[in-house]
Amino acid sequence: QVQVMESGGGLVQPGGSLRLSCAASGSIVSISVMGWYRQAPGKERELVALILSGGTTTYTDSVKGRFTISRDNTKNTVDLQMNSLKPEDTTVYYCAVRSETRNYYWGRGTQITVSA
Repeated sequence: QVQVMESGGGLVQPGGSLRLSCAASGSIVSISVMGWYRQAPGKERELVALILSGGTTTYTDSVKGRFTISRDNTKNTVDLQMNSLKPEDTTVYYCAVRSETRNYYWGRGTQITVSA
């Protein structure tokens, strides 16, 4: 049994910041990739950022320079620091985890609302 839990969502004004956290727990052997996705109404789920076990990161163009992903391999956690938030960032964000054996695990999602 593996659980993925997000925290840190909420309401913020344009230009503000939020920090999302995600923890993977349970029976899992070596996580290879951790990342964050988002899905706006009527749109496909989009990869926001990912980070490999060695620290290599990837971001979607719309968040480059604003978001930073980080992880703690010992604790099996991944964070997403979100700065200079825009109304277009409003949606549900999901944490995703992939094991070295290519098993995938998802959190339930956390709502981010950017509004004045």
